[in-house]
Amino acid sequence: MATAVGLAVAMIVTACSGGGSAGGGSLTLYNAQHEDLVKAMVDGFTKETGIKVNIRSGKDFELANQIVQEGGASPADVFVTENSPAMSLVDGKGLLAKLDDATLAQVPGQFVPSSRNWTGFAARSTVLPYNAKTLTPAQLPTSIMDLAQPQWKDKIGIAAAGADFQAIVSAVLDVKGEAAAQQWLAGLKTNAKIYQSNSVILKAVNVGEIQAGVIYHYYWYKDRAESGANSANTELKFFGSKDPGAFVSVSGAGVVKTSKNPAQAQQLVKYLTAKNGQQILADSTAMEYAIAKDITPNPKLKPLGELDPPTIDVAKLNGPKVVEMMQKAGLI
Repeated sequence: MATAVGLAVAMIVTACSGGGSAGGGSLTLYNAQHEDLVKAMVDGFTKETGIKVNIRSGKDFELANQIVQEGGASPADVFVTENSPAMSLVDGKGLLAKLDDATLAQVPGQFVPSSRNWTGFAARSTVLPYNAKTLTPAQLPTSIMDLAQPQWKDKIGIAAAGADFQAIVSAVLDVKGEAAAQQWLAGLKTNAKIYQSNSVILKAVNVGEIQAGVIYHYYWYKDRAESGANSANTELKFFGSKDPGAFVSVSGAGVVKTSKNPAQAQQLVKYLTAKNGQQILADSTAMEYAIAKDITPNPKLKPLGELDPPTIDVAKLNGPKVVEMMQKAGLI
C-alpha cells in the first residue's frame, strides 16, 4: 500500500487501449489507485471516446509530491489517488483545475471537497477484522479510540506507514482533535503490532497472531470472494455511529491545472464518476464502493447507506500533519 514518504518514484508506464474511434488524442494519468481497477475503467473510457491514456502508476504521496515538484512542467493531465489526503496536498498548492459542475453533480455531496477542484470516484470503509475463534462481538471495542486502552496491548495490528492507515488517522484528527488523536497514537505505539500492509494484517488476524486489526473493508471481501484462505476465521466489525472508526475514505480524481489537454482531462474525470465508468467499478473484483448517484454498489458489500460514517470534509484531511504526529508517537 501507499506510503507517505518520498518524492519521486520509479513509475510504470502503460498505454491503455480499448478500441473506439481513432484520432481521439491522448492523456497522461498519474495513478495511485489499484492499477488493475484503473486500467479497466480507463479501457472503458478509451473504448467510448477514442482517447488513449498513458498510466503512470505510483503511490499516493509520492505522486502528489511529484506533481508539486514538477509544477508547471508536469506532464500529468489527470491525478487519481487511493485516499484523499494526497489529493488535498496537490489541491492546496493550487495545482488542480476546477472541475465541471456536471461532473460533480454525478456523485453525492459528501464525496465532493469544499474546494470543488476534485471529486471522489470510489470509497472504502474502515473496518476491524477480528478473529471469531478468540473474540465474541460483545468483546469488541465500541469505538476505534478504545484500541489505545491497555486491554488491547499486543492484540491489534496496523499498517502504520501506509497511506490507508494515515487517512484513517486524519479522520481521527478531524473528529476528535489534535490532543485526543495524539494520545490515541501514543496508545497504539504501546498496543499495536506494525505490519507492512492491510492484507498482511488480515492474514495475521486469521491465524491468531493478533486478535484484530485496522484495515479497509475490501481486503476482507476480496479474500472471501476468492478463497477465504486469509479470512475464514475472521469476521468484520463496522463501527458506525459516526465514530472515526467508521471513516469512509475517498479515492479522488482531479484535473492537473497545467494539463495540455484540459477538455479531454475533464472528460476522463467525468467518465470515472459517470454511469458507465462506475458500473465497471461496481462489477469489478476490486470490492470498493461505487459512489455515483445512479449506480448500486456491489451487492456483496454492506450497503453504503448503512455505514453511518462521521461527517468530514474530505478536503480538510491533513496528511502532512498526520505524518508529523505519527513520527512524534514513534509509529513511523
